[in-house]
Amino acid sequence: MARDYYGLLGVAKNATDQEIKRAYRKLARELHPDVNPDEAAQARFKEVSSAYEVLSDPEKRRIVDMGGDPLESGGAGGGGFNGAGFGGLGDVFEAFFGGMSGAGGARKPRGRVQPGADSLIRARLSLAECAVGVTKHLTVDTAVLCDICQGSGANGSSKPVRCETCGGAGEVQSVQRSFLGQVLTSRPCPTCRGAGETVADPCRKCGGDGRVRARREIAAPIPAGVANGMRVRLAAQGEVGPGGGHAGDLYVEVVEQPHDVFVRDGDDLHCTIRVPMVDAALGTTVVIDTILDGPTELSIPAGTQPGEVSVLRGHGMPRLRSGARGDLVAHLDIVVPAKLDTKQTDVLRKYKGMRDRDRVEVVTAQSEHTSGLFARLRASFSGR
Repeated sequence: MARDYYGLLGVAKNATDQEIKRAYRKLARELHPDVNPDEAAQARFKEVSSAYEVLSDPEKRRIVDMGGDPLESGGAGGGGFNGAGFGGLGDVFEAFFGGMSGAGGARKPRGRVQPGADSLIRARLSLAECAVGVTKHLTVDTAVLCDICQGSGANGSSKPVRCETCGGAGEVQSVQRSFLGQVLTSRPCPTCRGAGETVADPCRKCGGDGRVRARREIAAPIPAGVANGMRVRLAAQGEVGPGGGHAGDLYVEVVEQPHDVFVRDGDDLHCTIRVPMVDAALGTTVVIDTILDGPTELSIPAGTQPGEVSVLRGHGMPRLRSGARGDLVAHLDIVVPAKLDTKQTDVLRKYKGMRDRDRVEVVTAQSEHTSGLFARLRASFSGR
């Protein structure tokens, strides 16, 4: 008497393939030997596995519907779990591991044509070039479209053909035995490398890859206001993909060179001006050759003290993609003469005699709370 395969899975005779698969997965999670070590459960697991093997095969299911038993008539002995004909092992893995096994369904071949990778090149720019913007002419070495085959990889009029090793699947499968029975594993085809196609008569220049490496010149527009480490994206100027695939992007990374006078801090420029002691006392004017505005006068007021700064608003670097600009900050370094001749010494002594209020004194921290050396030290430690 033929076994009731539908009854073993608990489904009706008119059940759909999806209903049969769901019923088997549910039973497999309950009865699998790794979950339920009971001998009766193991025997039951073999039975439901055999039932699923039969009902998931259209031809075997047709025999069951006609009143026959395909396992007995086919000589398989009724054992689907350890037998060579077990077809539901992929669903066992899918029931427990979410379809991690390669038996759950073959992947599609990736195809010969693939998108290209992005490229990176560094460009050295002076501070002036970063300030005004520039079109930088660069030499890049990337994969470009083969000019002989135009990306097809084939020689002349020949065309890519289906891979004979994998039959166009892009992968090859192998069966190994484990404690669960037979495990089906897949790996990329070594002949076509997963493309599913091969070029029988490859292009003589690119060897069938559809691309070649070449050195070329490009013009990279660098906007005003860029800073060290920033990257400018040039669309579709990177590597051409295998098979002539769409080119990736090229990124130009800015390497800002140090300036002889100015130090950049964001959009602000800093410089140091050495001011003689007398000019600091009387006040003076100095001309600074700025980056964008040329020679510009900076007024140093009378009585300027060491360490003070003077700011030229709006004379710094332009802000990227904005009309605003930073400031130019001049740090004033008051220079006291180290050596004086006799005449200069006499003049200073006469000046000292006229300034009888000036005294050398030790200043307390409380009196320097809002200004002077201690205030500057506090500001430096607090990061202001």
